[in-house]
Formats: sequence, C-alpha cells, structure tokens
Amino acid sequence: MKILVIGSGGREHALVWKIAQSPLVEHIYAAPGNPGMARYAECLDITANDIARLVAFAREKGVDLTVVGPEDPLAYGIVDRFTEAGLAAFGPSGVAAQLEGSKVFAKRFMERHNIPTAAYAEFDDAEAAIAYVRKQGAPIVIKADGLAAGKGVTVAHDVDTAVNAIREAMIECAFGAAGAKVVVEECLIGEEASILAFCDGKTVVPMIASQDHKPLLDGDAGPNTGGMGAYSPAPLVTPDMMAEIQRRVLEPCVAGMAAEGMPYKGVLYAGLMITASGPRVVEFNCRFGDPETQVVLPQLQSDLVPIMQACCEGTLRETPVAWNDDACVTVVMASGGYPKAYEKGKLITGIDDAEREPGIKVFHAGTKQMPEGVVTNGGRVLNVTASGPDIAATIEKAYRAVHKIHFDGAQFRTDIGAKALARLTTD
Repeated sequence: MKILVIGSGGREHALVWKIAQSPLVEHIYAAPGNPGMARYAECLDITANDIARLVAFAREKGVDLTVVGPEDPLAYGIVDRFTEAGLAAFGPSGVAAQLEGSKVFAKRFMERHNIPTAAYAEFDDAEAAIAYVRKQGAPIVIKADGLAAGKGVTVAHDVDTAVNAIREAMIECAFGAAGAKVVVEECLIGEEASILAFCDGKTVVPMIASQDHKPLLDGDAGPNTGGMGAYSPAPLVTPDMMAEIQRRVLEPCVAGMAAEGMPYKGVLYAGLMITASGPRVVEFNCRFGDPETQVVLPQLQSDLVPIMQACCEGTLRETPVAWNDDACVTVVMASGGYPKAYEKGKLITGIDDAEREPGIKVFHAGTKQMPEGVVTNGGRVLNVTASGPDIAATIEKAYRAVHKIHFDGAQFRTDIGAKALARLTTD
C-alpha cells in the first residue's frame, strides 16, 4: 500500500512512525512532513491546506489511503474532496468536522443529544458577552467559536481576565474570524482526561485513556498552549468510568451525528472533565490529539492501517484493536516565548543521544533541516516520548532523555505525569 500522511507536527510524526510498522505498507508520503518523518517517509513540498494539489498528487501516485492529521484541512472538507475523487481518506467529512470547527455547533449538538457538558451562553456581541460575565462572576471559561490552534480558550479565575479574553477574541481579533463569536461556559471542577476513539459511522472503539497538560507551567499555571505533555494510561479513567464515557458520550455522539445525516468516521476526540457527578465534555476534536497521539499509539498492539481502513469502509466492528500493557509519557520541549512570540532557527543537539536508550522516541513537532543540522521551526519543537512498564519509571526515563537535548531558550514542564503518581499513591 501507498499511504499519504498530511501534516508536519509531532502527531503526524507519530502516525508515520506507527504506519511504517505495518507489513501492508510499501511507501509513505508526508505532506509537508518534517525532518523526523523523513526517516520513514518521502516528504513533499505541499502544505496541509493545499487540498487541490494533495488530491492531484494522491491520484497521480495511486495512493491507497490518505491520513489527515491537522484540524484545518478537515474543517475545509478535504475528506469530501478525496471521496469525490474516488480516493480513500481517513477522517470526518467537512460537515461532521463542525464538531471541532465551531464551539457553538458542538454545544447545540450536545444539548440536542443529552451529552453531558458545561452550561453555556453564546455571543456575537462583545459588550453583551462582557455584561453576561460580569453578572455570572468567576471562575468562568471563554472560548473562541472557531479553530484557534488550541489557544482560543481562557479559563478565567477573575472577571477582569474573562473580560480581557472576550476583548482579545472579539474586538482585537486575535484569532481572526474564529473569534467573531464566543462561547462563555461555567468552569467545571474536576480532573481532565482525553479519550480518543476510532469510529466508522456506527461503531465506536475507544483508545487507551490519556491526560494532556494544556497550561504552559508546572502546577497548571500560566497561559493555555496546544499541550505541553501527556501520559497514558490515565488512572483517573477506571474501567467503570470508561464504560460510562462510552455510554453517555461516545455512543450518543456518533449515533447523533448519524441521525442528523453526518455519519462520523475517523477519530473522535472527547476532551473531558471528570467531575463529582461524572464525565462532562469540555470539547470535541475531530482528529488525533496532539500530544495525546504520541502516548496512545505506542500502546497500540494491532496494525493501525487495517483499523483506519475499517473506519473508512464501515467494518470496524469486525476489526481487532488490541493494546499492550506499557505506560507512555511525552514531554514537550518548546521554544522560548511560546505560546506568544518566539524565535526560530535554534540548533538542536542531543536527539540521537536521547534515542539510544531503549523505549525512547523523539517525535519532531516544529523542526527544520538545515546544513548545520536540525533547528527549531515552531512553538512546540519536540515530543520526548518514553515507554516503560509503569508510569513512575517511564516519567524518570522521559526526563532523562529531555536533559540530553539542548537548544537555546528551550522550555518544558517538569511535572508531566505527577497527577498519575498522586492518584496511584492515594489509591
């Protein structure tokens, strides 16, 4: 088989790495890819949003399956364009991808199908939103309606912060058209978990639970980011809790999408808050999470390619999906200044040294190959990922690898996985 993976980040590197393990695959293309993916794939000079060129390339090369990593091309309807061209593509249709592309759409959908989520109000007028926040008080959550690369959410612990977030989105247009509307939500109390699930329009098969770390700094302080690290499995999600999530969130979502004429295929990502009253949906994403993919795929024992084919063809129920017993931890090494302005072009050293230890894989998230070596080329630069027999040993292994890698201004959290250790100790 020939496989095309669309995207250039750590998630896509993890996908390429896993797909390359399949005996069914003879050649992998990555568009545009990155230096890490180049070890397994032929990288193309085609951006992820250049849908016409991607379709033409896939048709010309006889690509058997295209795997879409980022959210933007999914929202733009890339799967529809591939389907119209008679090409198989893994991911939801453009109309189904509204679950992530519009917070307003998602909240209304969850209301219609009794999927547990936070109480909310939606606004297209900044002053009305500000007045609502002043009346409700804090803590409160402000979300830009559209896609904002994981940075359009503010958990405001005081009213002034909430008001500033509304002004930034709606008046200063920090997120462009994505902030023309905002959703204002109650602040849920609990602990977050990420559940990714394979879907074929009817059947839902959840993956191993993971936990992302969105805030920049240790102790969940600082601004929100695209994700500073993750671990899996998440002990917060017990077998009973996973069964409840399947029954109250995943299955109603896929059934609701089918009932509304938008069959959902691909990966459904439920970002959850596990509260005293059970799981409640913080957000739905319509693709593999980043950095959750980097800790979930190493635990997948089955061949990923037949699973993705089954999602496209509606045969997931008959397809085996098995997992190993490892723990997995990934630590994001980010550029200085991220998630605000940051410099690029900083030389990276130590990746090969880090990967010499068994169970370490460094996924490239924002890198570029230059004559002098691999340099930084994004906010999140590397996902330093460790696999091991238990979470404590795996955390230690991940941070040993992190300390072997260097670039100017590198920043990373030092407490990825601490919540898991605390919960296991308590239990």
